[in-house]
Amino acid sequence: MALLSRKSLLAVAAVIDVALHGRDRPVSAKVLAARHSLPARHLEPVLQGLVRMGILKGIRGPRGGYELARERKRITADEILRAAGTIEDDAEPEIASSDLLNQVVVPAMSQAEKTFAAALGRISLEDLVRKAEPLRDASA
Repeated sequence: MALLSRKSLLAVAAVIDVALHGRDRPVSAKVLAARHSLPARHLEPVLQGLVRMGILKGIRGPRGGYELARERKRITADEILRAAGTIEDDAEPEIASSDLLNQVVVPAMSQAEKTFAAALGRISLEDLVRKAEPLRDASA
């Protein structure tokens, strides 16, 4: 059972990629898409969501692209995933109401989500980039 959507994982990978490759100049959506074997149209909404949430900064023009909007140590995996959640295509389906749902299932799942979010909040972009550094030359 996957806890994170493909779009969420792609958002984390895109931010790590920008942190790795965007030190000297912005990283274009086209280059990011090529590195992750995706059509650019799949990646662009993810990148725009990250810009709206202040994780990435979009630079316009012929040498434009994306760069980090703030320091790597000030961006967490939880923030990236929350930004990815703002760009989901489908609205959440309405859940039927019952005592079992309201008194048992929802509170238990809510607590699990809080625990998961707290764990993600302890993972900084800096941590992820450090682990990804050995891959930078291979994906350039």
